[in-house]
Formats: sequence, C-alpha cells, structure tokens
Amino acid sequence: MVMLVAFASVPAAQNQAPAPQSSSTAPAGNADEGKTLFVSYGCYQCHGREAQGSSSTGPRLGPRPIAFAAFSRYVRQPTGQMPPYTAKVVSDTDMANIYSYVQSRTPPPAVQSIPLLREP
Repeated sequence: MVMLVAFASVPAAQNQAPAPQSSSTAPAGNADEGKTLFVSYGCYQCHGREAQGSSSTGPRLGPRPIAFAAFSRYVRQPTGQMPPYTAKVVSDTDMANIYSYVQSRTPPPAVQSIPLLREP
C-alpha cells in the first residue's frame, strides 16, 4: 500500500510565538470539549496533540494562539494545504471550544531548566 501525502511549507513567521490573546476578545469556550473536538476533527494530525505544530506538517497553534478572529478566519478560509472548515462542518461554538483548548496549552519548559540539555 502506497500513501501519498502533500505538505505545505510553513513560512518562518508562522512558527514564531504570536502575541498573547486578550481573553476579552475571544468567545468563551470549554477547553475539555475543545480537546475532544481537536482530536475528532483530526487537527492533531498536522498540529500535534498539544497544538505544538511542526515545520513539516502544520504551524504551532498554542499555547499562545493568534487572535480568535484571525484563527477563525483561517480555519474557515485557509490559504495553505489545510482544507476549509465551514460553519456547516465546525460550528461557531465548536470553534470557540477548540480555540479555548489551544489557549489552555501550557508553554514548554525553558531550555535552561532541562538538565540534560545543559550538559556539554
């Protein structure tokens, strides 16, 4: 069985940490429900189980996601290899829950705090 997979290259700017999202502009969502949706819609397949992303499959989404409006707009009308998720596929409520999950991801530890990475 041969499986052919195409990946879009992700510009370096998308892999950089975006500015923290103000909670006053993001709709309320349920992070636990968002995690379930993140898995069921297959988001993890390209963006990783913790939304950490990969330069070969999909950009990092968390722990500090882009503003909700930009996030939602891209999910609805992506410009890369990602398929569009219209409101018929992902409701606005589901979108808010997924965004809440992505926001809830904890940042990785600082490199300096990992002893094995400090060894010569």
